[in-house]
Amino acid sequence: MDCDILISGGGIAGLTAAAAFGSAGFKVICVDPAPPITDGDTDGADLRSTAMLQPARRVLETAGIWSHLENHAAPLQIMRIVDAGGTEAEPRVIREFNAAEISDQPFGWNFPNWLLRRALLDRLAELPNVDFRPGTGTTSLFTRTAEARVGLSDGSRITTPLVIAADGRNSPMREAAGIDLTTSGYGQSAVVFAVTHPVPHENVSTEIHRTGGPFTLVPLPDRDGMPCSAVVWMDSTAECKRRMALDANAFSDEATLRSCHLFGPLTLATARNVWPIISQHAARLSGERIALIAEAAHVMPPIGAQGLNMSLQDVATLLELAQANPADLGSQKMLGTYHKARFADIMLRVRGIDLLNRASQASAPIARDARATGLNALYAMAPVRKMLMELGLGMRQG
Repeated sequence: MDCDILISGGGIAGLTAAAAFGSAGFKVICVDPAPPITDGDTDGADLRSTAMLQPARRVLETAGIWSHLENHAAPLQIMRIVDAGGTEAEPRVIREFNAAEISDQPFGWNFPNWLLRRALLDRLAELPNVDFRPGTGTTSLFTRTAEARVGLSDGSRITTPLVIAADGRNSPMREAAGIDLTTSGYGQSAVVFAVTHPVPHENVSTEIHRTGGPFTLVPLPDRDGMPCSAVVWMDSTAECKRRMALDANAFSDEATLRSCHLFGPLTLATARNVWPIISQHAARLSGERIALIAEAAHVMPPIGAQGLNMSLQDVATLLELAQANPADLGSQKMLGTYHKARFADIMLRVRGIDLLNRASQASAPIARDARATGLNALYAMAPVRKMLMELGLGMRQG
């Protein structure tokens, strides 16, 4: 065997898996056709941010990554949900969920995605048993009962007992394994960017619902002496394309209006990226000698910080199974156990986020009124509020 584990995909989930398995002593090869961009000002940088919830932090600590990140953390103590679905673009219902109700730690810590990649590469450089090969992709998969053989774009072939597909929503390894896929579209995209604003965010993540999808501001460390937030602005694809064509001042004005002026005037602080919004899940999380994680397994709208946090739970579950019986690595029994351990929870969250997103798209006044009433009702019931917070954190399985 050339390695214990071949990871196809060098995004955040794939690099985290490489660090986690490498830290546990496994020999890992990780490949990705595109070298990672680790500077937010470089063309092509991923300007999204990720809120690492409490369970994700534990994964990062185990993998030796947290020490590379903690000085850049913006804690998320309060999750604020605002309904602004009335006739005017102003708040009519504001409800806050405080992590102190369920924990002595924040809900999570927010980081720009490009910074996460940089920290991950720093950690991999410390692990001699991890071989990261940027600029190299996977081209073929052939499996037998005892091993997998993976062809790479440089012409080489890797033999391994376990392939981890972390190669995105269009995963070539998932396709090569013949695993079916279910995809739903919303006619919706998200514009992602960062802003500065005069009103401090006070470590509060704010999700504002009106029409088209949520407008979410997530705390970042101060920038140029000003409070700073990462923004995900979901709306119809046509509206997102229109806004991408606006100059910085006009775009900032529209964003300020959509934010209900909660933070004062917003000033665009980075470039803008646009991402299509879909919901997608694989029929199975495993095949012969292959496990699917992250967007190769599940994709959902960016609501409630679920996407990458679910991906790191995939990594944690696989690692636990691998460490429990290293001789069984990649076997049908191990991968069947992985599928069973993760699939029901993934489906609960995919369907739940789908429902929340469709509610957030509501344009008819009666539907917007129903959304506001529902938010009020859920917040008023303390046991339900606590359950929703625990589910969101991954402290409670569905």
